[in-house]
Amino acid sequence: MKTSETASRTGEDLSPVARVGSALAGLVADFKTLQTDLQNKLHKQEERLTMLDQKSARVARPVLSTQMDLDAPHQKAFDAYLRNGDDEALRGLEIEGKAMSVSVNADGGYLVDPVTSDTINSVLSSTASLRSVASVVRVEGASFDVLIDQNDIGAGWADETSASAESATPTIDRISIPLYELNALPKVSQRLLDDAAFDVEGWLAGRIAEKFAISEAAAFVSGDGVDKPRGFLTHPTVIESGWSWGNLGYQISGVSGDLGDGDALIDLVYALGAQYRAGASFVMNSRTAGAVRKLKDADGRHLWSDGLSAGEPARLLGYPVLICEDMPDVDVDTTPVAFGNFQSGYTIAERPDVRVLRDPFSAKPHVLFYASKRVGGDVSDFAAIKLLRCSTS
Repeated sequence: MKTSETASRTGEDLSPVARVGSALAGLVADFKTLQTDLQNKLHKQEERLTMLDQKSARVARPVLSTQMDLDAPHQKAFDAYLRNGDDEALRGLEIEGKAMSVSVNADGGYLVDPVTSDTINSVLSSTASLRSVASVVRVEGASFDVLIDQNDIGAGWADETSASAESATPTIDRISIPLYELNALPKVSQRLLDDAAFDVEGWLAGRIAEKFAISEAAAFVSGDGVDKPRGFLTHPTVIESGWSWGNLGYQISGVSGDLGDGDALIDLVYALGAQYRAGASFVMNSRTAGAVRKLKDADGRHLWSDGLSAGEPARLLGYPVLICEDMPDVDVDTTPVAFGNFQSGYTIAERPDVRVLRDPFSAKPHVLFYASKRVGGDVSDFAAIKLLRCSTS
């Protein structure tokens, strides 16, 4: 057999050896392709892990300053605005304010950051103001309406055959509490603002809280309702025996210009309906409290008893006492003591936001900070508050 006979002729199939070689060559090519793909994927994975390691290393590296900067972006932006008037960072925060109920105004007013605003609210709530015992509601509109059912629907008895008589129909009264602007205008020198060690937010919150608390407390007691909340003492008063809706009832002390022997306080307590007494409290100023503290019963025991356990406040006839310095003093025909369920009797409506406007031009070299909020208040249930009048009639 000649060697030439083993080679394939033109147009004929390859020999078995050639076919095996061709298959092996294809397998090797496929393996190389798979190997290349795996190497590319591993390379990309290594690049991603390297990137994550670099980020982790940057976060974990020691800070250059002696104190870790943990302030949130909105705090940094607000602090920069207070110090130098730079509002670029605040403008950049608008896209992150998706959960805020009121957006930043284009006229230059900015919402106080949550830390500062919470500080103000906590100080307002802790001050000796009617706010601590009244009903406080948050509103988004210009006013808050309270609906009051003044009387019962009425009912009657009947036997099996008698016709039912027509009963009384309840009437509903609406009390509208408009919101007014309460503002404060503290100022500070620019040099003090430039001092990095000065707590700008703490100073601003303290000054605003002080002014707001004083103004609110006075308005809730004696405000005339003109551009401010209406105080409960500005409503008409009538003697309790002739009380009607729209007036506050009062008991007389029996002594002109004095509290008397204390029996009037007992009459005052029981002039209030039983449905209100469970959550009732006395309201008076410090001078009146000093006079009431000296009152004794027939057995020589003080009407104002100390608390029975640690941390429990002293009570007058079993009810707590709110010291509110805006209440009038004991004098002729004044009403120095109020007793009632103020949670039902007086409503405070307010918007939840506090606005701060920075003014570096009007009082140079000082910077003015115009802070404002909207708040209103009025009596919401005239049957829930009673007064003690220092008179004989």
